[in-house]
Amino acid sequence: MLGAVETRSVSPVFVGRAEELGTLHDALARSREGEPQALLIAGEAGVGKTRLVEEFAAAARRRGAVVALGGCVEIGADGLPFAPFSTALRALRRELPGELAAAAAGQEEELARLLPELGESGTGRHDEDGMARLFELTARLLERIAAGHTVVVALEDLHWADASTRHLLAYLFRTLRTGRLVVLATYRSDDIHRRHPLRPLLAELDRLRTVRRLELARFSREEVCRQVAGILAHEPAPDQIDAIFERSDGNAFFVEELAVAGHEGCRTGLTDSLRDLLLVRVEGMPEPAQQVARIVAEGGSTVEYRLLAAVARFAEDDLIEALRAAVNASILAPAPGGDGYRFRHSLVREAVSDDLLPGERSRLNRRYAEALESDPTLVPADQRAARLASYWYHAHDPAKALPAVLDASVEARHRHAYAEQLRLLERAMELWDTAPDAVRRTLRPVDYAEVYPPCGCDPATPLRHLDLLAEAAVAGRLCGERERALKITKRALRLLDDEDDPLRSAWFWIQRSRLVQGLARGDGWKEIATAQELVRGLPPSEVHAEVLATAAHWSMLHEPGPEALTAAERAVEYARMVGADDIESNARLTLGGLMVDAGQIEAGLTHMYEVRDEVVARSLASIVGRSHVNLPSVLEGVGRSEESVGILREGLRLTGAMGLRDAEAWIWSNLAESLISLGRWDEAVEAAGNAQRRGQTAGPHGSGANSLAFLALARGHVPEAARHLAEGRAAYGPHDPMPQHDLPVSCLTIAVAVAEGRLPDARAELARTLESGFPPGTQRYAWPLLLEAATAEADARALPAARDGRAEALDGIFRTVKRLTTNAPVWLAHERWVRAELQRAEGRSTPDTWSEVVTAFEALERPYDLARVRYRLAESLLTGGGEDERDRATELLRLAHAGARHLAARPLAESVTALAQRARLPLAPVSEPALTPADPAEALGLTSRERDVLRLVAVGHTNRRIAEELFISPKTASVHVSNILAKLGVSGRGEAAAVAHRLGLFPAESLIPRPAG
Repeated sequence: MLGAVETRSVSPVFVGRAEELGTLHDALARSREGEPQALLIAGEAGVGKTRLVEEFAAAARRRGAVVALGGCVEIGADGLPFAPFSTALRALRRELPGELAAAAAGQEEELARLLPELGESGTGRHDEDGMARLFELTARLLERIAAGHTVVVALEDLHWADASTRHLLAYLFRTLRTGRLVVLATYRSDDIHRRHPLRPLLAELDRLRTVRRLELARFSREEVCRQVAGILAHEPAPDQIDAIFERSDGNAFFVEELAVAGHEGCRTGLTDSLRDLLLVRVEGMPEPAQQVARIVAEGGSTVEYRLLAAVARFAEDDLIEALRAAVNASILAPAPGGDGYRFRHSLVREAVSDDLLPGERSRLNRRYAEALESDPTLVPADQRAARLASYWYHAHDPAKALPAVLDASVEARHRHAYAEQLRLLERAMELWDTAPDAVRRTLRPVDYAEVYPPCGCDPATPLRHLDLLAEAAVAGRLCGERERALKITKRALRLLDDEDDPLRSAWFWIQRSRLVQGLARGDGWKEIATAQELVRGLPPSEVHAEVLATAAHWSMLHEPGPEALTAAERAVEYARMVGADDIESNARLTLGGLMVDAGQIEAGLTHMYEVRDEVVARSLASIVGRSHVNLPSVLEGVGRSEESVGILREGLRLTGAMGLRDAEAWIWSNLAESLISLGRWDEAVEAAGNAQRRGQTAGPHGSGANSLAFLALARGHVPEAARHLAEGRAAYGPHDPMPQHDLPVSCLTIAVAVAEGRLPDARAELARTLESGFPPGTQRYAWPLLLEAATAEADARALPAARDGRAEALDGIFRTVKRLTTNAPVWLAHERWVRAELQRAEGRSTPDTWSEVVTAFEALERPYDLARVRYRLAESLLTGGGEDERDRATELLRLAHAGARHLAARPLAESVTALAQRARLPLAPVSEPALTPADPAEALGLTSRERDVLRLVAVGHTNRRIAEELFISPKTASVHVSNILAKLGVSGRGEAAAVAHRLGLFPAESLIPRPAG
């Protein structure tokens, strides 16, 4: 707009910073290898942070990198939500439009919260996952773009950043793992006082080994000399350098100002105040240019030309002349993109702004607000609401400020900038009493209180202060300011003490329950129970449905049983009656899980599958995540591990695409459990590690630690198991006990204590657990725990030191076994196993007992458990059987040993080997001269009868069904199956069926099951 202008005070020579520039170039080189780099550049105001970034950016571009710059925007004391990221993403879109579009494909609605140019952002209920989902999608977007291009994202002036920007930057620094990407941010170190909001972030980033911090020092005298020589275009006199160095103390910006002032003969070179130096440079401009500078100082970090023209009210030629003077004086500079102006250095802007008179400041803010109200297109659409709110607020006009601040809070909520929403709502509450009644009466809850469910109010009812408290409480919870949110709910409930409004009171008590749990101050039940009492007897409403759904979900996790099932059924009914679809979907998931626990397995699973399909079709992100966590967990709980894995794999795809990082972590932890059951232990180790790395809450970390502890113990690494157990126990903490957390930890505690030879400690843990009891629906955790305890007692039977306390332990286990549910084949098999171990502990173990256990586990896909019970059956045969049982025992030991070696379960493999050696049994089959028959079944050594049995195994028949088909006993069928597995060299029936199909042992028609009878 101005054409060429002269900027005299910037040195054309880049001085010093060789080490810092080298570090940045090293980061760029590392990023080219696909290793993302994170850097923080700190330094006092004026020390040269921006110049360093500019030099690096220019060098990076010369090397083929795409550079995206973004600055934190300050309007008064307010930062715009996500401003630097929005600016940087716009730059990437200009440079790489096709690549950005492809990287954002499918998630445009969510990413539009940061980059509105992508389209309309999504709507719907706001939940704890919303902001994390946006952050995860942003990280994946950058990684995808950086897969094909080296990308530098530079964010300046982090000391002005809004809370949401700080949180997003921290998230990126923690989670970026791949891509040719450099992310750097600058901040003023001298501004970071003890209470500065950036300080906690810096402390957090200091703990990350992946983040490098550069501290820019002031220039030395030699560097000052070189800088001044560059500015003046000649070698300065030594006494001039001494004076400038002494006055500036090596600060690069003050060196420039002093050099120019001395060159122009300004007396400010000798003043005591450097601030005066900055102001006198401004005062040396013509009055119109000074006036423009004062207007720009109050408008924010950057002021658009059209907005500046509307506020200045100059003739266009006069405005351009004033701007030319300010730019030539190096006070103002065209903004990047050429659409506005900003101060060349923020120190000058701050000095000019500080010099404004109070009335002058409010008058300028009013003019900005009036101009923006008259023509909203004067500023970018995503900045309009926030800037208008700030201008009206600083104009000290409550009548105008209150509606504008509320509009800005809605915009912040819409962008998942919940910290900014909370700040704006608190500002609205500050303005509430000073705003005229006539203005307040025009405000409606439907416009500003999205999170507050309708309570039967007339739509024409004006917005109340209570509504703002409700919105602020949720904003505080969603942005992590739980302490502030808890105080807000307390204020609201005090106000409601004087009103007969049980629905609103119940809603606030539900919020308090969530906050109390989030702050680790309790389990939240007291608050839920209070809410239940408040809604009892009231007609159906959304609040009533939410209270019932919350109570049912809490009970499912803490005290499952008939009351929880009833609450879930009523929650579904009420939610359906009032059309609260999201509440209904969540309640149906809870109901399905509780029905399965109550023995209604297929009906409960049908509920859960239906909800999963519905929420995936509707793209309800938070419930998509929950459905792909809960449904596979319930399937695993009834022994359907393979089915669980299929849903979990699909869940990983969906949650990854939707940015549901914590749900993804839960899925990884559940996948580890199912893979352990299926004997895919190496995959389980990877899944458990992913759960810990991806999880942002304690649950997935604790569950992953438990899985790793189990695997370490089963593979003989006891110290490692103890370490993982301690991690899991610490992750869950003591504040909110749940059976799904506590019982697996107790089971592992018993197992580790036994492995370390601490049987009394194992018994003490068992006694504590039995005293607490097993709530309905916890059999999936109870049976493994009882098995560990019973096995420990059986193994210690011959130890004299273990006699004291044995009877009590066995009696406690036996009494619990009689009461515990076996609602699925897997737990029926466990019941038989526990009873067999109890008989072994009493010296009454028989081959028939263990044969039943083996038969039960042969029908399941649980190779480790099957190997363990085969070992026990072989042991029993060798102890109580005759010589004719040795061949059967040999085959069982071979199968158990093969399974243990496949899983790297060293303790089990060693036990099997030791038993075989004591019994003088070979674990390897005796090799015989082999013919080469044409029949693959004959080549495998299968007898005619074994071939018939394998055909029936291949179509999925149980031993009992095989016996019926072939007119043999189930025990004989079990022996044949064991022999077949040994000859095929596999550890389970599924693998045997796969071998049969692969070798084409049976024509397709022979595998069609014959009709029964």
